[in-house]
Amino acid sequence: MAYELDEDGISLRDSIVRSPIASVVSDPRLPDNPIIAVNQAFCDLTGYSDDEILGRNCRFLAGPATEPWLTERIRQGTRDRRATLVEILNYKRDGQPFRNAVLVAPVFTPDGELEYFLGSQVELEPDAVGPSSSRHHHAVEVVRTLSPRQREILQQIAAGHRSKQIAYNLSLSEKTVKMHRGLILEKIGTHNVADAIRLAVEAGL
Repeated sequence: MAYELDEDGISLRDSIVRSPIASVVSDPRLPDNPIIAVNQAFCDLTGYSDDEILGRNCRFLAGPATEPWLTERIRQGTRDRRATLVEILNYKRDGQPFRNAVLVAPVFTPDGELEYFLGSQVELEPDAVGPSSSRHHHAVEVVRTLSPRQREILQQIAAGHRSKQIAYNLSLSEKTVKMHRGLILEKIGTHNVADAIRLAVEAGL
């Protein structure tokens, strides 16, 4: 299966492979938006092998007590092509339920066409509650270290835009966007866009 390259020549698949966060990539251009790439962290979290995951929609993690209104919120986010973060009850392969902070975010081509959805999952501690969770506070503190321009660009990245579209949206050159993009990744301590998207949404951008 072929994967499109981003502006730095790194596929989204390769980006999630390097991420310590459980992540998948799905293709909304195929029937039922199936998963086309998965990283080892996702397999470790859920107990499923990659062969059991690829080709399926992420809803396979749902179970008897999964909240239908939260499932619908995710579906609405994909219909609206916007990043959505919910804390939902999911189930591992052995049937064990776990509280899951699920992010689903669109990724667009440089020309603004919907290309993929990035999905990432973080198992929450039993006492973690919504915006008061430690991940949210950490994300907010990291974002505060960015300049106003860098926060604008990170927000655009979290919306799924590539450098060409960000440059157009913010009336900047692509060179300037890419420079800030590199500084953002350095400041937030990651080398891939998948983790940057997750952090931005967790911070509420």
